[in-house]
Amino acid sequence: MGMKWLGRAVLLLYAVIIAAPLYFVFISSFKTTQRFFASPLGWPKPFTFANFSAMFKGQTLGTYFVNSIEVTLGTVLIELLLGSLIAYALFRLGGKAARILFGLFIAGLIVPSQVNMLPIYSLTHKLGWSDSLYGLILVSVAMLMPLSVFMLKGFMQVLSTEILEAGSIDGANEWKLYSRIALPLSAPSLAATATFLFVMVWNDLLIPMLLINSKSKLTLPLAMLQFRGEYVTDYPMLLTGVVLTAAPMVVMFLLLQRYFVAGVMAGSLKG
Repeated sequence: MGMKWLGRAVLLLYAVIIAAPLYFVFISSFKTTQRFFASPLGWPKPFTFANFSAMFKGQTLGTYFVNSIEVTLGTVLIELLLGSLIAYALFRLGGKAARILFGLFIAGLIVPSQVNMLPIYSLTHKLGWSDSLYGLILVSVAMLMPLSVFMLKGFMQVLSTEILEAGSIDGANEWKLYSRIALPLSAPSLAATATFLFVMVWNDLLIPMLLINSKSKLTLPLAMLQFRGEYVTDYPMLLTGVVLTAAPMVVMFLLLQRYFVAGVMAGSLKG
């Protein structure tokens, strides 16, 4: 009984540690600068939305928001399509050849992203992809492909070979087996992978910082970096930007939470 209450106390302490910074950021976004310095942890008095309106009126935050959505959705959709195709092909191929190919993708996870910065910058400059959102999407897809294949390959392992064989006997080719059987059955796993990729791309700062130069093409994390330099002492405004940047990730996770848990459980059943 004592260990049970101890475990609950530890979980409660962990929840407080996680919730405290979230509470601080959220309430600070509704404060004036004067109220923030007078009572950093206190409730906003007055409760104001001025910081949110100022973000969109005085800044081109709407443009940065659209840029981030375009880059994130483009990367995630291409990543899911190519990653699922590769994972399905490796699953169907099987044997030593599939293990070797899968090992090559896994090798891509070993190399730190920072090591690839110079080659990526040189290659994108030669291809004319520098300072381009489309170039940023393609580079992000390439950088995340090993991770996508690693995740989706584990998910594909739980597919029933009997169902695929039955579809093949009925005359379905590999594309139909993939699109009409494998993908629908892998929907929870794809949602889990999509959620994971969305968070990574949405929060990415390193690759946009490397490739993007124009102010009109900044993504939100990169824009927040610029914004911080402009409003060094206006902390409520900075924290409002943090809230706006985090909101899409929270909404997406809440919408896909059920599929995320189901997909993770599916991938853990058989590896």
